[in-house]
Amino acid sequence: MSTQNYILTAIAVSVIILIVWISGAEKIQPKATTEPVATENIIEITPETNMTTVIMTTNQGAITLELFAETKPKTVENFVKLANDGFYNGTRFHRVIKGFMIQGGDPLSRDVANQPRWGTGGPGYQFEDEIGNDNKNVIGTISMANSGPNTNGSQFFINTANNNFLDTKHTVFGKVVAGMDVVSAIENNKTGQNDRPIEDMIIEKVELK
Repeated sequence: MSTQNYILTAIAVSVIILIVWISGAEKIQPKATTEPVATENIIEITPETNMTTVIMTTNQGAITLELFAETKPKTVENFVKLANDGFYNGTRFHRVIKGFMIQGGDPLSRDVANQPRWGTGGPGYQFEDEIGNDNKNVIGTISMANSGPNTNGSQFFINTANNNFLDTKHTVFGKVVAGMDVVSAIENNKTGQNDRPIEDMIIEKVELK
């Protein structure tokens, strides 16, 4: 083989490896909607965001979350507003990967008929990231799922591992302060196609404490 052919072959192999690596990284990240949605402004910050503790009641038990209202005000305001509106009630944790995260917040996940589209739903708007040096996707933190920069909506995930490779991509807006055993119970359920739990993991309600 000539030197030129050897170099061309080496380049081709490197490109293939890079494509495979990118595809794998894309698959593992928590994603939300990939469909076009209307962009709207998030409501102004209100005193409501000072109430930073919420209880997420699931069919596996309760998860208590402390939200970072001071450092992630827009994200917390959005989450609190949706919770108060009952937006999350009856939705499912539609994507669960053991040793990584549990993902929920898609309104489409209420309806089994929409199962092929689970993971693509949202509130009908998007808003920007709030990512600073304090943004750490460590065990027990809750972050926004998205389909790229500044595409936050309603979907979120709770980290069940230290996922620092997500720190520059997903806004961390709170942490679990009670109920990690419930998170673990959800995480350890058997899953099927598209990492969907075989047994329904339902968010019954999300309430301010």
